[in-house]
Amino acid sequence: MSVRKSETMPIRTQADIVHVRQAVRTWSVDAGMRLVDQTKIVTAASELARNTLEYGGGGELLLESLSEGIRVGLRLTFTDHGPGIPDLELALKDGWTSGSGMGMGLSGSKRLSNEFEIESQVGIGTTVRITRWK
Repeated sequence: MSVRKSETMPIRTQADIVHVRQAVRTWSVDAGMRLVDQTKIVTAASELARNTLEYGGGGELLLESLSEGIRVGLRLTFTDHGPGIPDLELALKDGWTSGSGMGMGLSGSKRLSNEFEIESQVGIGTTVRITRWK
């Protein structure tokens, strides 16, 4: 697998969430994704950017355009240095939330992605990596 291009974006304000959505939409169109796949990755990116801001206190997105043989895709890596997630299994259950949301951000993003990874350490922060292939 090779990274064709990459960009890092800050997530510090609500406006940054909008910029993330716009960038992911543009990159998914450039990758030749169908509208359904564009919508899935933009929705997942929006949820994860919101989590990065609200629960992680802000962070960043590493956006990467991938190629592997004849297939292309996008990998999004959201990183924060917030409080971390003490129970990942619980956090990935539909409907569970540590805040006031609907509890669909992590589990929904996992369903909308072809690949999903999460690493979190209490007191250090969280990294969520998703990939969507064309």
